[in-house]
Amino acid sequence: MRRRRLIVLVIAVVAIVGASTFAVLASSRVKGSASQTAAAYFAAWRKGDITGMERLVYQPPPDFVARHRGLSDELRVESIQLSPGPLKSVGDGAAEVPFAGVRQLAEFGAWPFDSTLRLAVRDRVWKVLWAPETLHPLLKDGGRLELSEIDMAAAELVTRERLPIPNDSYAEAYLEPLKPEFAEANQGWELVLKAPGQPDRPLLSKQPEANVEPTTLSRPVQAAAARALDGVEDSTIVVIQPSTGEILGLADRLEEGYSAVRDVFPPGSVFKTITAAALLKSGLEPLAEVPCPSAYTIPGHRTIINDGDMDRGVVTFTDAFAHSCNTTFIEQATTRLTSKDLVDTANEWGFGRQIMTGIRGSCGTVPDTDEVDLFAENVIGHGEVVTTPLCMAALAAAVQNGTWRSPRLLSKKQVSRIEGTPHEDVPMDESVVTALRDLMTAVVDYGTAADAGLPEGVAGKTGTAEVGDDEEPHAWFIGYRDDLAFCVFVRHGGAGGATAAPIAARFLNGL
Repeated sequence: MRRRRLIVLVIAVVAIVGASTFAVLASSRVKGSASQTAAAYFAAWRKGDITGMERLVYQPPPDFVARHRGLSDELRVESIQLSPGPLKSVGDGAAEVPFAGVRQLAEFGAWPFDSTLRLAVRDRVWKVLWAPETLHPLLKDGGRLELSEIDMAAAELVTRERLPIPNDSYAEAYLEPLKPEFAEANQGWELVLKAPGQPDRPLLSKQPEANVEPTTLSRPVQAAAARALDGVEDSTIVVIQPSTGEILGLADRLEEGYSAVRDVFPPGSVFKTITAAALLKSGLEPLAEVPCPSAYTIPGHRTIINDGDMDRGVVTFTDAFAHSCNTTFIEQATTRLTSKDLVDTANEWGFGRQIMTGIRGSCGTVPDTDEVDLFAENVIGHGEVVTTPLCMAALAAAVQNGTWRSPRLLSKKQVSRIEGTPHEDVPMDESVVTALRDLMTAVVDYGTAADAGLPEGVAGKTGTAEVGDDEEPHAWFIGYRDDLAFCVFVRHGGAGGATAAPIAARFLNGL
């Protein structure tokens, strides 16, 4: 009996001790493991689940989510790769996982880093002990990563040959305002570490690449145009390639803010090219005999006189054009044409179309009128007719090629991006074009430009536009040679044959 009671007592004691031990173990049991918590944290980080990461952190800072998102936004992080190393125990209830990371930055590409994820048991749960250096080691002790823009390098505009624009080209007023159109591609970036009490430390940089944008300017043509204007104040030369409409040269020394492509001026007798086109279309033949008296009175209206009271008697229409006979043109136009005929012809040759160059542009206006005297003045490029040197260069190009093309300084793609789609090419009346070529050839062979020193093969038209009794007239000369058309304009320069045509000769001889 005594032996049985002893056995029962031992069993009871063991039971009590076992129960106490179970209670102690149960009260100290840790949920999960360090490896499980680390794996869950890295998985959430890869997915961008910052809230899920925050739940695994012991006492995360209030700005935990904001810090992660802010860094990704600041650095323009596109993705992140994380490669954890082996878990290491660093004492009772503590562990750490070294890991390698690669952030893909929009501006710099792959940017690797190494850090450590620290873990510990807190409140019987494995938690991440987060610190700023967990996000990136450079964020320790208050460090900040900042992405800043590097000042943009100005776009470099070059010639069609991809060579630098010639020095002192007189094209700067057009090229400089163009550069911002191509500046976006020149953006540079720098990643900087900013730490308290320390100078900024550049980490990565991406210098802006030179954005080289070709224009249509031809280096030899631009250089020759600029040098032809040296010493000539208030002047410009616009050069166009008739077969393409490309502006090969744009040298502009106009003063008082005037522009050769946007501002209009009375054209004087260069406008007779358009009047001649209207007369030819009406049936007047180049060899038709017409009077060129020193003065002509429009029946019931005013009297028009030739410059210098020139009287050439009866001449061919070609000769009248060559010698720029005002009286011939006014008599023929007022008897053969209406004001609307002149306006329609001018519109066919460019006045009625938008000009999209990449640097803006305009042609001018030819007003319709019921006033006979005003119509007569418009016929010879006075009255209310105004135009740009650009438009007159395009006119010369259309005569040379037989097709009117909208002149442009940039590629068609860039012109369309900046201004809109240029006007389509327009074929001109072949018989009118052929006759105009003969008329313009006569001007140089024996007409008003015969003494200008122009090289062989040039055809053109001089113009002298009166602008007031107290001011010198504007001097014009338009023309072409081979696949090169041009307009020379000298504001208040005097007679076109004496001033503008010799400049054209200097330009052509300088090529």
